[in-house]
Amino acid sequence: MQATSLLYCFLLVSLCTDFSQNEASAPLRRQRRRMRHRGVRGNSSAGHRSPREPRMKLPAPVAVLPSIPLINIDDSVMGVFDSLIGLGGHESSYSVLPGKKGHCTANGMIMYDKAVWSPKPCVTCLCSKGEVICDTTMCHPLKCPKTIIPEGECCPVCSDTASSLDSSIISLDDISELSGDSPEPNDLDNTNLLSPPTTGKDEKLEPEIIEIKDKEGRKKDKRRRRKGKKNRRKSKAYHRGKKTVTRKDAAEEEIQDESDEDNETSRMPSHVPIPVPPIEAPPLPSGCSTSDTTVSCINAKLRQIPPISDPDLTSLDLTGNSITAISDDAFNGIPNLEWIDLSKNNITSPGIGPKAFKILKKLKRLYLDGNMLVHIPSGLPSTLEEIKINDNHLHAIDEDGLQGLKNLVTLELEGNKLSEANVSPLAFYPLKSLSYLRLGRNKFRIIPQGLPATLEELYLENNQIEEVSEICFNHTKNINVIVLKHNKLEEHRIAPLAWINQENLESIDLSYNKLYHVPSYLPKSLLHLILIGNQIERIPGYVFGHMKPGLEYLYLSFNKLTDDGIDPVSFFGAYHSLRELFLDHNELKSVPFGIDEMQKLRYLRLNNNKIRTVPPERICRTHTNGDDVHEKSEEEENEESLLEHVHLENNYINTRQLSPHVFPCIRSYCSIVLKPQMIK
Repeated sequence: MQATSLLYCFLLVSLCTDFSQNEASAPLRRQRRRMRHRGVRGNSSAGHRSPREPRMKLPAPVAVLPSIPLINIDDSVMGVFDSLIGLGGHESSYSVLPGKKGHCTANGMIMYDKAVWSPKPCVTCLCSKGEVICDTTMCHPLKCPKTIIPEGECCPVCSDTASSLDSSIISLDDISELSGDSPEPNDLDNTNLLSPPTTGKDEKLEPEIIEIKDKEGRKKDKRRRRKGKKNRRKSKAYHRGKKTVTRKDAAEEEIQDESDEDNETSRMPSHVPIPVPPIEAPPLPSGCSTSDTTVSCINAKLRQIPPISDPDLTSLDLTGNSITAISDDAFNGIPNLEWIDLSKNNITSPGIGPKAFKILKKLKRLYLDGNMLVHIPSGLPSTLEEIKINDNHLHAIDEDGLQGLKNLVTLELEGNKLSEANVSPLAFYPLKSLSYLRLGRNKFRIIPQGLPATLEELYLENNQIEEVSEICFNHTKNINVIVLKHNKLEEHRIAPLAWINQENLESIDLSYNKLYHVPSYLPKSLLHLILIGNQIERIPGYVFGHMKPGLEYLYLSFNKLTDDGIDPVSFFGAYHSLRELFLDHNELKSVPFGIDEMQKLRYLRLNNNKIRTVPPERICRTHTNGDDVHEKSEEEENEESLLEHVHLENNYINTRQLSPHVFPCIRSYCSIVLKPQMIK
């Protein structure tokens, strides 16, 4: 019986020795296999090593002995095996101190083989076959202005995040990802029984790049991690309810981990893109307001277009600032603008980039009034329907100045330095949709040539126009309104065929010119004729007789009309159409003939003349049928009583001497203004 026991003990010791040596060589094999699979990643990691990190050589690797199959042994014997499993095959960058008989001496204390201790914070040491191997945690550099070291930690952190940092809740898997390659699961088995427990700070130690030599003498870089996967698994199990992790479970997980690591290179890309957070647009300057689709910065003292990023914005109002330039990228963040108002700024032509408006594919209205432009900006979007460049310094429009603006409907260029000498006859040719053109307050002496055929309204007030030639409106068959007030026109300088054949021309304003009588050869379709502020002394007979359907509004205020200047047939052709007649501020001494025949007249102004009396039937007359005169019936009176306002004030009329039959066609006497009167 005693011999049997001795034999059993001998076999047990032999088995333990062989198993320990075999297990010691297993980590080295696994480490080399990983290095073969992770050659690219190992080199990449080595490239990030700090220049100050030391490179240490390792002790010679342990010789590999033939492995012995593991037999079934109970749990108590397995615990002894766990305590004897070594770590001799691991490479590291630890400092090496010699030892004797497998034990180590540290600070006068004897440490057993495989013992692990921490002589000071952030330093971990290991006794390996008489040699003490120590490692120091390497901390990543921080860019924050102020750092602190949390309690129980080795590396500093930014002070603004330290309050939320709690090492007790940081998972060990996350820590291992920061510290490099994981060690083998056997490491923890050896240290649990023979060494004091390590603190959490030991688990956060940074990896170091080390140098070893292969059989051919070439250097290789390797990375080591202090804590193993099994330690992490046991820690997780402890926090989930202190559930025990068996050796069988750990082995299965180890196989799975190795399989995952072998496929890691093929799974993971060499460079993982980091998502860039969206850049928030800077806030609007003070003085600006915004709504759903509009930003308004009126008189906000801006010197440049504010950087705005809002694709939904459709209207931008920057009136009354000090903006001098429009860069090529000024509207990149607001490409869907439909309306821009840059009036009353200091924008110059050189300050506008050639591609400033290129991105605006939906722009319809552009206002640049009150700036310092010398020519129309180039590269304007073809979607524009309205452009205003009034009160600038435009001194020319060449044939390409309005190129590509085929959808333009309204063009305003008032208050510039344009004339027939610097505006090309082909300048308006590209404008295939233009209907509204304002060229007032310029230096034109004649009507500009080459007006678009689509033009409907032309405004040329406050120029120096002296004549209207017969070819001016040959191609503008749709023109409806012509405004030529405040020019230097005389009636004999208006060609007979200038506009008489126009079929759509309804309104002409010739106010404040040098006319001495109402012009002849007026358009047949004319409805509104404005002749205020001339020197007109006479209304020729039948001057309105050719008009169809007939003149409706005739304004002759502030002229020099006298009784002799108005013939009995001066208003012939307008009796059945005239609605408003202004003859105020003239030199009339009596009510003109023909007013009583104006059946549709509603508004009559005769104030500020020299009229002394109003004879009966001069404004309202009895109905006549040939030579017979009879009183109007009530039905006829109701039909013809359209006159609503009569102004006779500021004359020399003695209102007490007026006949009660002077205004029988006016329903209400409140519509007759007779006071005040002048006394002479």
